[in-house]
Amino acid sequence: QVQLVESGGGVVQAGGSLRLSCAASELIFSTYQKGWFRQAPGKEREAVAAISWSGALTYYADSVKGRFTISRDNAKNTVYLQMNSLKPEDTAVYYCAADEVTLGRDTWYIWSKYDNWGQGTQVTVFS
Repeated sequence: QVQLVESGGGVVQAGGSLRLSCAASELIFSTYQKGWFRQAPGKEREAVAAISWSGALTYYADSVKGRFTISRDNAKNTVYLQMNSLKPEDTAVYYCAADEVTLGRDTWYIWSKYDNWGQGTQVTVFS
């Protein structure tokens, strides 16, 4: 069974940084588009960032542009989310997602387009 495993979450003061990692259990996932989503208590799941299989295309939610960076290392079958200048409103469970279909500018943020999900990692930012 293919698995996506997130790590790197934690508790950080506002203004601090965290780097999330998402490792896939199968090499085939190196050809999949990868995304990061988050869900805060009482709120809907929202897209954070996505990256094409080659890494050439990246997409970001307006709320994280300039602060977060998504990247991937296909040799390690891992995708990363570098989060800088964290704010309390970034507090959420962060999920890694992957799909074999390349999603574009108008679809990357739709969570139902992704078929594979990790279990999530908690990020808590305090002021």
